[in-house]
Amino acid sequence: MFSKILIANRGEIACRVMRTAKSMGIRTVAVYSEADCDAMHVKMADEAVHIGPPAVADSYLRIDKIVEACKLTGAQAVHPGYGFLSENPDFVETLNAAGIAFIGPTADAIRAMGLKDAAKALMVEAGVPVVPGFHGTEQDPDYLAERAAEIGYPVLIKARAGGGGKGMRRVDDPADFKEALEGAQREGLASFGDASCLIEKYLVTPRHIEIQVFGDSHGNVVHLFERDCSLQRRHQKVIEEAPAPGVDDSMRAAMGASAVKAAQAIGYQGAGTVEFIADVSEGLSSDKFYFMEMNTRLQVEHPVTEAITGQDLVAWQLQVAAGGKLPMQQSELKINGWAFEARLYAEDVPAGFLPATGTLEHLSLPDLNARVDTGVAQGDVISSHYDPMIAKVIATGNSRLEALNALAVALADSRIAGATTNLQFLQALCAHDVFRKGGMDTGLIDRELDSLIKEPVADIAAKSVAALVQLNRLSTGDASSPWSSCRNYRHWGDATQRALISYKGENVSATVVENAQGLSVTIGRKDCPVKVLSGRATSQKSGEAALQFAADRCDVAWALHGNAMTVFVRGEIHEFGVIDPLAVGSGDDAGGDTVLSPMPGLVRVVSAIAGQSVNTGDALLVLEAMKMEHTLRAPRDGVIAEVLTSEGEQVEAGSVMIALEPEDD
Repeated sequence: MFSKILIANRGEIACRVMRTAKSMGIRTVAVYSEADCDAMHVKMADEAVHIGPPAVADSYLRIDKIVEACKLTGAQAVHPGYGFLSENPDFVETLNAAGIAFIGPTADAIRAMGLKDAAKALMVEAGVPVVPGFHGTEQDPDYLAERAAEIGYPVLIKARAGGGGKGMRRVDDPADFKEALEGAQREGLASFGDASCLIEKYLVTPRHIEIQVFGDSHGNVVHLFERDCSLQRRHQKVIEEAPAPGVDDSMRAAMGASAVKAAQAIGYQGAGTVEFIADVSEGLSSDKFYFMEMNTRLQVEHPVTEAITGQDLVAWQLQVAAGGKLPMQQSELKINGWAFEARLYAEDVPAGFLPATGTLEHLSLPDLNARVDTGVAQGDVISSHYDPMIAKVIATGNSRLEALNALAVALADSRIAGATTNLQFLQALCAHDVFRKGGMDTGLIDRELDSLIKEPVADIAAKSVAALVQLNRLSTGDASSPWSSCRNYRHWGDATQRALISYKGENVSATVVENAQGLSVTIGRKDCPVKVLSGRATSQKSGEAALQFAADRCDVAWALHGNAMTVFVRGEIHEFGVIDPLAVGSGDDAGGDTVLSPMPGLVRVVSAIAGQSVNTGDALLVLEAMKMEHTLRAPRDGVIAEVLTSEGEQVEAGSVMIALEPEDD
């Protein structure tokens, strides 16, 4: 076994690998960019080596820097995590040439599955069912459009070297094919250095079911059952579970056997995932699933497999990479219980799941009855340089419903302030009736998006909590102090205070009366009696309390950050502004006929020209952020007055990109 390994990654996966390595007595080396000098994975490692500036291409993708770090520290092997260099065969060969082991498959196996067209041809030869489509090398746009027409719309354009939802476009109308192809090609080139695409039939009601496989250098291959990853947005997974609902023993055996065939066909070693798409238009069936791709690495969602099998997959990786045999045979592997994983991201869901940036001013994640994999801590910055994942929340149970309820509780106990997140969206998904019954498909989120992103409206109770926080009235103080015991006493009447907060751009004035019975908050013509059962500050800017609203007992929490306040009430998250009553209020910002950058990013395409007439929805710009492309469109009919950006420019969130000529009154 290795005595020291280097993790060529960052964030939660780097921390995850380090935890297992340390438990096995293996020393760890972290690599980091300038942006990550204070990151959690750097602090966790036994040693850390700086490898470059924040840009991925200049740091985490620098093979030479990582090899140099191995030689500097004496690391015997490299764990690639996922993303970055994890599926780069040149990286594997460079490490091997330097006498450094790669904790993963061989370069040949990665190449065999790295290009989707070649991989599917190989799977057909191995007897694994594949989705109908065009997997050839010809890339002429007209030729590909003809193949799409033969396959029949809707079709899915996929970058052949793609993964993680990058370089993928669904096309329903032949008129949109060319624009979608160009976008997929650009994204494929930017993310994987390969613009080639393949075309597949798009199944309208599919389930995404994948099989975890493992192989060793002694010819052994097993599968560790299936995961359902059907809850997706923009081709990226949101909540995963294991096992997959509705999969019976015969289908499980058929999919497992196909996945093992796929791995054996390329002499696979280490952890891998064979991804299938199942046609559920007439229900699940053991003869209606098709190979999509194989990910030749550990997957983000591997914890749910660990939960139902009781195995540590990173420990398996280390054992196999060191030349050992698989720890277990197929007959020894069993499913025990159910598990869910929710991916908690910094992203603006109503704005189209756009990546968000910000400082984690407050971060409290569940530490009981849930597993949390994270690579960030309170005070860390979510930047535009890397994936915006905050944490993975994993919950288990004896049954599917028990595990799903446990996940809902864990998400309700997660409290984040300072960055826009998908937390409430995840909570809405957990409560969705179709998902709870296990009847979802990959189109569920798109179909139900309006209901899933509906923001909760702060009621009188939530506004009362915000007012009481501003007045510092939610701390019960020291019960043994005589001053605390008579804090409500006033000789000439009840204690009265006034609070001023803002909610959704409107000022809210609250009158708080305190007497021997407790508190009463009046907002407008509504009164809200509140009794503080207990309360404490968890930091200088956050706290929690148990309150009684009439007959309703409620646990609440809050966090102050800048001129804002985040209040957590009954599993809902509400944002309030903190107003200094002595300050002069400012008027509303003037509206403008402009197209703004919704996030920090790189301008890839500028198709707008000054003087050009445009219609609502016309594509004007393509912005790349975190390796994903986002098309910015005309907000209304009009004429372009000025283009204020250019291709290749790095812009910040809120930057004015295009100005339209003002409309006539």
